[in-house]
Amino acid sequence: MTDKNVSEWITRASEDLKVITHEIKLEDSEMSALAVCFHAQQFVEKALKAYLSRNKVEFGKTHNLERLAELCSRIDKTFSYLKLGNLTDYAVDVRYPGTVQLPQAGEARKSAEIAIKARDFILGKLEIDNF
Repeated sequence: MTDKNVSEWITRASEDLKVITHEIKLEDSEMSALAVCFHAQQFVEKALKAYLSRNKVEFGKTHNLERLAELCSRIDKTFSYLKLGNLTDYAVDVRYPGTVQLPQAGEARKSAEIAIKARDFILGKLEIDNF
């Protein structure tokens, strides 16, 4: 894995963060709660993968944030304190009918809060200024 991989993960994570920050500024009735939850999960996933790539750790194809954070904690134990809530649930199942109930605005705002706290934590670990 190269620094280019790290940069690409960060660029893609930044796009997810843009969707989150745009949507949470809206009134609850106008916000796409599903989009916020999905992009919150995607943001954290990509940020964790950037950290793992920086540290040359293989992670395979997974959307499981707990698994990615566990791999990160093997490098830096403080990753075990990262609170991810139920963000992993928004990776796949929520996008398909009949699997789970659509998230509501409150759930979306909580997901955005988790993503932003993860951003601040992972930024420090990556030693970069911004996503």
